[in-house]
Amino acid sequence: MQTCIDIHCHVMPGVDDGSPDMETSLKMLQIAEKDGIEAMILTPHHKPMHHNVSPAHNEAYKESLKSQAKEIGLRINLYSGNEIYYSETAFEELEEGKICTLAGSDYVLVEFHPTNPYKAIHNAIYQILGAGYIPIIAHVERYSEIVSHPSYIEELISMGCYIQVNASSVMGKYGFGIAHFTKKLLKKHLVHFVASDAHDTQKRAPLLQDCRNYVDKKIGAEYGQKIFWENPVRVLENKMI
Repeated sequence: MQTCIDIHCHVMPGVDDGSPDMETSLKMLQIAEKDGIEAMILTPHHKPMHHNVSPAHNEAYKESLKSQAKEIGLRINLYSGNEIYYSETAFEELEEGKICTLAGSDYVLVEFHPTNPYKAIHNAIYQILGAGYIPIIAHVERYSEIVSHPSYIEELISMGCYIQVNASSVMGKYGFGIAHFTKKLLKKHLVHFVASDAHDTQKRAPLLQDCRNYVDKKIGAEYGQKIFWENPVRVLENKMI
């Protein structure tokens, strides 16, 4: 079994539409550790007009989960973060230190509305880069205009942006079209991270191993090691990819 690091998951209990309680969170961590995941960045949603967990509470909740995980014999490493739903308000809060970057690094995980025009996504990424952060676009396969124009991904990468896809998308959970799109990106080495985007213990569980095996076999173990391990390590260490 190859080891992995998950940079995008909703395991923190009771803060968003992910795990509702500590019991579920611990079960999710057990699933993740059994699947070869050695570390996870907890990325609760941060959305405009929502009750969002503050960085201080984010850290406190992470430490509580970490402590209880240790009590039941889990050794998985946990880090704080957010999945930021981009808006001008969110950008201001990021600048004010009201949103967590990934593991305290310069990297930020950013999501958009599925129907956002590419121009809006491009402008947002430009703004984030200009503020000194390193954007990682969450589940890029969800944005209809980018899926319709894959060349946009190369343009975003050339700007200094990084790309994350969900393992479940690659493995066909959301249909042939999305699987085909994500596999095409992988074959072209246009993906920098594969994450679970886990929300529960069943339909959206924290599983990466099947996708890791697919990438290693079909595209190459060297690339698999890069996107499931080496690139996430660089985020944790706040180093450039």
